[in-house]
Amino acid sequence: MHTRKRIINTSVAFVAAATTSAFAQDADPTAWKTSAGVSVSVQKGNADTTLFGANILSSKKWDKNEINLGADGVYGDNTSVDLAPPDANGNVSTREVSKTTAQNYGAFAQYNRLITDRFYAYGNVSARQDRIADVDYRISLSPGVGYYFLKNEKTTLSVEAGPGFVFEKLAGTSKEYWTIRVGEKLTHQITKSARLFQDAEFIPQVDDFNNYVLQAQIGVEADITKKLALRVVFQDTYRNEPAPITGTIPLQFREKNDLKLLAGINYKFQ
Repeated sequence: MHTRKRIINTSVAFVAAATTSAFAQDADPTAWKTSAGVSVSVQKGNADTTLFGANILSSKKWDKNEINLGADGVYGDNTSVDLAPPDANGNVSTREVSKTTAQNYGAFAQYNRLITDRFYAYGNVSARQDRIADVDYRISLSPGVGYYFLKNEKTTLSVEAGPGFVFEKLAGTSKEYWTIRVGEKLTHQITKSARLFQDAEFIPQVDDFNNYVLQAQIGVEADITKKLALRVVFQDTYRNEPAPITGTIPLQFREKNDLKLLAGINYKFQ
């Protein structure tokens, strides 16, 4: 319970700090555009289950430059009542058993330099940690080129590709290798107050295509007011070679797929 409170308090403080800095923004179209959101799911009964998520996204466009920054985190735990082992006299009592069900954090940054109105060069860096999947860290660096196949007031669709390099540590074992990164991003203004967003990236190891990570998300956002919006997003991370479960014979591996469905409220600072 104390761990859950620390995670929630830290995340709320993080979003609050971002809020304070973002209030300085003005109506300049080249100014930073920032939004931050939280999502919470609580279940009470035979088991107490909590899932808490937070995210912040920020972007800036000026001249021929585009910057996108983001960070997110998810924490979940489950507390239930179980029988404790008998004491020396054979008496049996109950105890609370708490288990962390989700604990992952990540951040990314991407800079685009437009060469033409649609063709651009980019640099991308991302980092992620997932305690449940035993990903101690995964840092991916990738330069490359991209192209906007659609670019108008309602819809943008871009595809990008380039070489990359990954530093990662899975289940205590460090590894470094070259990759290829292929990414895609779609945004669409469904109505004046509702938006669709979707993106995906495929990152295989150059000399071992069986070792790859595929990440994708799709979501919708609908305005409640000028500042508040409801946000629902479905995320999937597929790792074809997940971290092994250590200490088992024969060697076993974790699930390849991690799925998340999050719903919450986002606050827009501009």
